[in-house]
Amino acid sequence: MQSNLLPHALAVEFPELADTIKQLKQEDAHFAKLLEEHDAIDTQITQDEEGVKAINDTTLHTLKQQRAKLKDELYRTANAAK
Repeated sequence: MQSNLLPHALAVEFPELADTIKQLKQEDAHFAKLLEEHDAIDTQITQDEEGVKAINDTTLHTLKQQRAKLKDELYRTANAAK
């Protein structure tokens, strides 16, 4: 199934940091945990947006806020490490 949704994977959104993200994922347990949490939340949001698994609006809003907060922290960490 083709999706018109924009990808939210960090390496896709920030291709200039892809190598750094990969390295941090392997070497920094805290970074890896945050990335895993970000990706799990992103999967939940994507499933709702694609009609696979519905989430109520309040929960969806909360998940999007959590994803944005995690993305900001992950970006700052990766950008500082490059």
